[in-house]
Amino acid sequence: MRMSKYILASTAVLAIGIGAYIAHDRFLVDAQPASAATPPPFAMPVPIAKAVRKKIPLVLEYSARTDAISSISLLPKVPGYIAEQTAADGSDVKKGDLLYRIDPSDFQAVVDQANAAILRDTAALDYAHANAARGDQLSLSGNLAKDTQEQRESAARQAAAALQLDQAALHSAQLNLSYTEIRAPFDGRLGRNQAPVGTLVNASGTGLNTLVQLDPLYITFHPAEVDLAQIQNMQSKGDIDVDVFAPGSSAPPHIGKLTFMDNSVDRATGTIVARATIANADGTWLPGQYVRVRLHMGELPDAVTTPQVALGSSQLGKYIYVVGKDSKAEQRIVTLGPVDGDSVVISSGVAEGDPVIVGNLQKIGPGSLVQPITP
Repeated sequence: MRMSKYILASTAVLAIGIGAYIAHDRFLVDAQPASAATPPPFAMPVPIAKAVRKKIPLVLEYSARTDAISSISLLPKVPGYIAEQTAADGSDVKKGDLLYRIDPSDFQAVVDQANAAILRDTAALDYAHANAARGDQLSLSGNLAKDTQEQRESAARQAAAALQLDQAALHSAQLNLSYTEIRAPFDGRLGRNQAPVGTLVNASGTGLNTLVQLDPLYITFHPAEVDLAQIQNMQSKGDIDVDVFAPGSSAPPHIGKLTFMDNSVDRATGTIVARATIANADGTWLPGQYVRVRLHMGELPDAVTTPQVALGSSQLGKYIYVVGKDSKAEQRIVTLGPVDGDSVVISSGVAEGDPVIVGNLQKIGPGSLVQPITP
């Protein structure tokens, strides 16, 4: 009995305590100030750029290499010792300039012998003609046998043939003498000397030096097969201008013309060999350099462009964010056109004047609240 009364008393005390706690808690809630309401959602600051409409050039750009139009190895045509190198290594030379001289003594002696043989056989021919002429008079008077006269005439013809042979030998000797002087066959630049003075050279392949033509210069590149129709269509309208520039260089590009397209496509790579020709009077470019080429293919007069930094990529394709209704980021799937410097043409998905988000793209998503910042 006493235990039951104790339990009832404890329960009553506990109930009174709980009620007091609840009343106190309600008092605290009611006493909170009105300024402690839920704060507004955070808006991510994002820089924006307006999509603009402008005229842009249509270009095709490729990696390329410079090639010399003419590049030869200078070889002797006659044997002998190198007597002189008249043009320094690496120097620019003009067509016809003397580059090397081989000792001409032996060849000059052969020329002198040929001249002497001509003098000898000229005298023999003169005598043979005179002898044949006298024989004609004697034969008419019957004082000379016909066979003897025919021998005189034959001797005159043999003397004439011997003189022609001497003249041919002289011409050959003079050619060999001229070959002792090695001259530049075209304007160009010499390379490193390979036959110092005193070297014995021969006509079996002893290289003396190399000579390359620097002006004009070929630029060889490989357009993709998918670009072939566009290039051919542009060629049918006239010459195609080609800009040539070194990657990373701030110098203005060299301007040339597309001058060659190969007659077949490489099956392994799906490309075709093409070549432009540029002037290189200042020798800026050297054969074998890596360059970039840009083919001018006309213009797009009315293109909508945005900065390339605004582009994102997903499984659905390329996209950009624009500031939409209620300052929320709106994702637009876009179709891209040509690139123009730091901008890209948007064929569909963006209209002129749309506020395109160009920064903090990794911090937003579709529907994110944003605060546009105009640069």
